[in-house]
Amino acid sequence: MAEKFHTELDNVKNETVVMARFGRAMLRDAVDALVRQDPDLAEGVVARKDEIHTMEVRLEEDCYHLIATGQPMAKDMRTIVCTLKVIAASHRIGRYGKVIAKIVQEISDKPHIARMMSIPHMADLAIGMIDDAIEAYEKDSLRQIAEFPARDDTIDALRHSIFREGITHMMEDPKTITRCTHYIMVARYLERCADHACKIAENVHYMETGERVEIH
Repeated sequence: MAEKFHTELDNVKNETVVMARFGRAMLRDAVDALVRQDPDLAEGVVARKDEIHTMEVRLEEDCYHLIATGQPMAKDMRTIVCTLKVIAASHRIGRYGKVIAKIVQEISDKPHIARMMSIPHMADLAIGMIDDAIEAYEKDSLRQIAEFPARDDTIDALRHSIFREGITHMMEDPKTITRCTHYIMVARYLERCADHACKIAENVHYMETGERVEIH
């Protein structure tokens, strides 16, 4: 019975990693669509919203089934709790990708301003945190998330920098207001995605040690 439970738990965990990477890919493709001004790529991101929602519902049900039938304790229960948190965070990251893709569809016919005010760099940092959080969950490892507080601070600083630069451009040239407003919102969404990576990291730490930490 215990062996069957752990096999099922491993399967759910593996499928959760697949979902997490699916959400990450939605965000990556959305940012790439923004940088390249590619509405077709953006449309592909938007089209994936139903698939990630289906993944979320199915995996949540699998977790509830494991709790009901296996009555897990200690590390097993923490793993299921962490898995539920990863599922929720992955869905939110994918949804932010969809929202960014919708922005691309609105402004892809207009030239970029000031090399997008560091948004591509910010996106690389945020997606790097997501990658490391997923790997930490997959490998039951704390090594990948050791520097998350400092990395999150960098993301926060970039978001504030983009906000200030956007306001400056809008004051100097009112014609940039729409585009700069969208850039500011994209920076906010990327910050939130990094926050979700931090939440995954917090729950991986709890899964592994039984201790609660706060990263951001």
